[in-house]
Amino acid sequence: YIKERLKSARFLIKSIEQRQKTISRVSTSIVKYQIDFFEKGKDHIKPMILRDIASDVGLHESTVSRVTSNKYMHTPRGVFELKYFFNSGVSSESGEFVASNSVKSQIKDLISNENPKKPYSDLKIMEILQDKGINIARRTVAKYRENLGIAPSRDRKRFH
Repeated sequence: YIKERLKSARFLIKSIEQRQKTISRVSTSIVKYQIDFFEKGKDHIKPMILRDIASDVGLHESTVSRVTSNKYMHTPRGVFELKYFFNSGVSSESGEFVASNSVKSQIKDLISNENPKKPYSDLKIMEILQDKGINIARRTVAKYRENLGIAPSRDRKRFH
């Protein structure tokens, strides 16, 4: 009985150590891919998918997905769920992709600095972002604004 319990305990310890190594490898790879985010801030997060990290660390995408679920990273920029770093992208004039989280951050900043008497419409936000070289549709602006929990311009307008 004791030998069986000892064997079971060793297996558990080995499994925990393996899990720690996997989380560490995945986290290190995320930091490597998102170095601009860590050095320059939220606006510099890059588009990244599970496949990018999976191929870098030699794991299956589903394993990376499980490893990053409900796990958090304490960074100089705050505490972020590991899933935060995985996001789609929007193309820019230069042909590169800008992460959707970065675009959402820019939309949030634009709206927080707008004139409350004349808030920006989704079309105006789209034009401002296009002037910055980000190719985005008005419907995408509306979707991102809604994801951020921000009301449409008609509901944000202040009359006093």
